[in-house]
Amino acid sequence: MSKLSDRIWVSVLSLLLWVVICITSSVGFAGFTPKALALDYNKESLIEADFSGRDLTDSSFSHANLRSSNLSHANLQGISFFAANLESANLEGADLTNATLDSARLIKANLTNAVLEGAFAANTKFDGAIIDGADFTDVLLRKDEQDKLCKVAKGTNPTTGRDTRDTLFCR
Repeated sequence: MSKLSDRIWVSVLSLLLWVVICITSSVGFAGFTPKALALDYNKESLIEADFSGRDLTDSSFSHANLRSSNLSHANLQGISFFAANLESANLEGADLTNATLDSARLIKANLTNAVLEGAFAANTKFDGAIIDGADFTDVLLRKDEQDKLCKVAKGTNPTTGRDTRDTLFCR
C-alpha cells in the first residue's frame, strides 16, 4: 500500500512541477524571455496605436492602417507590413530585419536608427521619410526609391555600425 501511495505522490508532484514550469516559461524567468506569439492585425485600423518597445516578431499587419502609430524600439523582425499605411509612423530604433514592406506607405515615417536588413521593400513609398542612421543592408528597393533615399541619407546605425549611405549604395 505504501508503494502505491508513493507512486501517487510522485505523480502528483510531477504534475505540479510540470504546471509550474509551463506557467513560469510563459511569463519569463531568470532573464529568459519567451518568444512572442505572432499576432494578426491584418486590415485593422490602428491609427495612433502604441506598439513601442513591443516584441511583434513574425506578426502580420497586411493592409493595416497604422498612420501616426508608435512602433519605436519595437522588435519587428519578420513582420509583414504588406500594403500597410505607415504614414507619419514612428519606427525610430525599430528592428525590421527580414520584414515585408512591399507596397507599404512609409511617407513621412521616422526610421531614425532603424535596422531594415534583408527587408523586402519593392514598391514601398518612402517620400519624406527620416532615415538618419537607418541600416538598409540587403534591402530590395526600386531604383527610384533608392535614389530618393540617397538624397537625404546620413548617419551611422548605432546597432550595426553601418553608414546609411553605404547600405543604400549611394554614389
